[in-house]
Amino acid sequence: MTNSRDFAAGGIHAACGDGLGMLTIDNQPRRNALTAAMWRAIPDAVTWLIGEAGARVIVLAGAGGRDFSAGADISEFAQVRKDTESARIYEAENSAAFAALRQARVPVIAAVRGICYGGGLGLAAACDLRLGTASATFAVPAARLGLAYPADAIQDFYESLGPQMARQMLFTGAPVGAQALLANGFLLDVTEDGALDGAAFSLADTIAANAPLSVQAAKLALRAVAQQDADLLREADIVGSSTFDSRDYAEGRAAFAERRKPIFEGR
Repeated sequence: MTNSRDFAAGGIHAACGDGLGMLTIDNQPRRNALTAAMWRAIPDAVTWLIGEAGARVIVLAGAGGRDFSAGADISEFAQVRKDTESARIYEAENSAAFAALRQARVPVIAAVRGICYGGGLGLAAACDLRLGTASATFAVPAARLGLAYPADAIQDFYESLGPQMARQMLFTGAPVGAQALLANGFLLDVTEDGALDGAAFSLADTIAANAPLSVQAAKLALRAVAQQDADLLREADIVGSSTFDSRDYAEGRAAFAERRKPIFEGR
């Protein structure tokens, strides 16, 4: 990666090269659990990757090659989630992190190995595409902790896991394996541990090579359709129509006619 920046004292690391962005959750002593500072940093990191570093696609992963994320760092709850008022502030920060991934202009791919629990699963659910290793495990342990997740996170669970699996995981708190989540469509693919990074970056490279405006228009339209939001649908129609006046559309047509690989600039 040619350009990088740390957020939350290195708890969130962002890097980008050739349009491929990498967002890494790094709290390895606690299985990449997210502190309050790390939650707050995610929107800034996504904004930097897209706006300054030029990412056309982002891969989200956990540091250390062991776990994606154990979720929120429970050791902080006595301070940051001690009552209703503090919990609302904390959950607003969670929601902002989920929204940063869900609403990012570019696709976000979650590369999941090891533990993907609670808020970590919330982050993965907010991504557009998800790959996992065969040994990855997923859980929503809220019912075992006596707390609830923000409603927008529940919406992501519902849409990405499907109604029945979302209910099962939320009601029971029991872990679910990668193969079950591959079967229900939450995961796009399951790999062996050593093949996950290659699969994630291969997928990201394919996306990054395509016309950025077209990909961004598709993501916005998909979100508008999923949410059945009339304003978003109108915005998606405008954004999609604008691609026909873009230089990339002209380049795509020329490359097709000349039988060569197109070079897209995102304008």
